[in-house]
Amino acid sequence: MTQAVTTRNRQKSREWFERAQQSLVEGVNSPSRGAAVYAPGPVVLERGLGSHVWDADGNEYVDFMMSFGALIQGHAHPELVAVVSQAMAEGSHFAAATSAEVEAAERFRRMVPSAEVVRFANTGSEATMLALRLARAHTGRTRFLKFEGHYHGWYDPFCLNGHSHPPEQLGSPENPARIPDSEGIPPSTFDDVVLAPWNDAAMLERVIRQHGHELAAVITEPIMANMGCIPPREGYLQRLRELTSECGALLILDEVVTGFRYAPGGCQEYYSIRPDISTFGKALGAGFPVGAVAGPRAILDRMRWGNEMVLHYGTFNGHRLTMKVIAANLDMLSADRTYSRLHAMGDTAIAGLREVFRRRKVKAIVQGFGPMFQIYFTERDAIHDYRDYCAYVDTQRYSRFVHLLLDRGIYMTPSNGLHWIISTAHTEPDIQQLVEAADQACGELA
Repeated sequence: MTQAVTTRNRQKSREWFERAQQSLVEGVNSPSRGAAVYAPGPVVLERGLGSHVWDADGNEYVDFMMSFGALIQGHAHPELVAVVSQAMAEGSHFAAATSAEVEAAERFRRMVPSAEVVRFANTGSEATMLALRLARAHTGRTRFLKFEGHYHGWYDPFCLNGHSHPPEQLGSPENPARIPDSEGIPPSTFDDVVLAPWNDAAMLERVIRQHGHELAAVITEPIMANMGCIPPREGYLQRLRELTSECGALLILDEVVTGFRYAPGGCQEYYSIRPDISTFGKALGAGFPVGAVAGPRAILDRMRWGNEMVLHYGTFNGHRLTMKVIAANLDMLSADRTYSRLHAMGDTAIAGLREVFRRRKVKAIVQGFGPMFQIYFTERDAIHDYRDYCAYVDTQRYSRFVHLLLDRGIYMTPSNGLHWIISTAHTEPDIQQLVEAADQACGELA
């Protein structure tokens, strides 16, 4: 039994948030960090080390959000700190060719089976934008298939049905209602988007039969990570690969969330899927902003300079400091037992939480496996897709639960659409503290 932790005093966080209102929209730089998610406002973090973070009031938390999955090595890993310090002293960025980007790319290619070549960008959103542009250039087609509930960044054509809505607004699975995620996007932007439910092989076959001949690409997350953590049904990704090959559409596997998390080569290695193009971010940069597009030369070579090239510029592409971090991070992830330990630690957390809910008679499930999972307050045995999430998950109850955890020294976002992350820095005592805090929170949960 771990000692109870109390982190309810967050006066300085409130003061900083009030001050931030004067300079920042909503007092934050992304809605997921502000009062839209945290009540009455965010926990203002000041420093981190390993698996722990400290807020402006000095409260200590075990961090299970890990920068939405970017911090695969935890906070301030000493090896990465040393790499960053040296890179800064030598010159962090030149916007020029460097040996650092070559070394990062070589390590990337060794780990990702489908990566004959790679192009680095700055964010996951940039990577998916580039992937779609490449697919359209390569196939000569313009339409693409996007699945309900999947998030591929905030590029205009991707901003469709990425948020949850009441079930009665969704339309039928055969003809989904098209619900933009943002104002400021012309309706015509979505004319080239085919929208479909995910994780339903029969529905997928129907959509491909109807639209496959006009699709440049099908883009998918291998694990649905924008509605928590929804693994694919057995054989679904394999069938998706078969159908895209048959109709001539490129399969874009969006591994911005899952890349370098489940296996050295990401989910494409874990599930034995070979995409035409794959995108990466988050864990690749170990806390530094980066995106990457990988695939065969036949597709990525379309970016070569010429009259019919696919344009991809960027002053900060291949940022020297970030490339140094990536090379070190991938070396660390390549060490023996890294992934077996990540999976074991995550599975221990999942088992502990499930036991708490069983013993407390709380109607909740813990879905996922290994280094990424999510809790759903639901009477269902599993959540299989976007429509299940919208219809059967009590997201408000989850938010209350996480706020109770925050009061007990567990740092996590109260947004049910995100996911719990295990890093290489997490320890068995961290998991014990999580399970104990969850047990206490269940006792107080209304």
